[in-house]
Amino acid sequence: MTPDREKTRSARIVNMYYEPGTQRATKVNELFTRIAPRYDLINDLQSFGLHRFWKKRAVKEARPREGEKALDVCCGTGDIALELARKGAEVTGLDFSERMLEIAHARQSKGSVVSARMHFLRGDAQSIPFPDGTFDIVTIGYGLRNLTSWETGLREMQRVAKPGGRLVILEFGKPENAVWRAIYETYLKLFSPALGLIFCGDIAAYSYILQSLKHYPAQRVVGEKMREMGLLNVRVIDLLGGAMSINYAEKQ
Repeated sequence: MTPDREKTRSARIVNMYYEPGTQRATKVNELFTRIAPRYDLINDLQSFGLHRFWKKRAVKEARPREGEKALDVCCGTGDIALELARKGAEVTGLDFSERMLEIAHARQSKGSVVSARMHFLRGDAQSIPFPDGTFDIVTIGYGLRNLTSWETGLREMQRVAKPGGRLVILEFGKPENAVWRAIYETYLKLFSPALGLIFCGDIAAYSYILQSLKHYPAQRVVGEKMREMGLLNVRVIDLLGGAMSINYAEKQ
């Protein structure tokens, strides 16, 4: 295969699920429909199980209290929603992917007391189907970079939060240390596609992560945007040397 043909083939693989503009939501939905059955397993393998600790840390930052109303946007299979419910919050999980929600519902159907404090519905993170000022806590885990417009998603999170409500974003980050950033990106470039191929039969399924990160401004810019929007007590928490991050803020 000639270098030009190889380059074209690589670009097609990388971009299969990354489509800027109006088709972004459709492509992302296709991706998550495909990977949903093995989503939790691959997250465990890809992060060596650390994603579970990072999600618990995000919930800790949200400081849920008994009876508070929480919204977990792009809830996926319900990890963060479940953790919020365990802390006593009444939780709504919102996601665009029906297949991911099916898995979340299956976890909920086990019928524990915690499960009774959770419910899930399909909806668009860029047009959240709730009135202004509904929730004490609004979280999103590994979903902001997948939106057609992350700024619109952030504004929607702010809109549905109550005054004094906490916004918490857990997301892939961009390490500031150049050496660590190069190591991290190389890991994503080599290891993530291998997982996609082995467990989904599709290299592009996890090549998407690195591609999406190239178009996502990451934690510092998100923090700046939060301040620009008038949110208070804005904090950026780097995890794993900035490879992961938590953005925290409160609504006035």
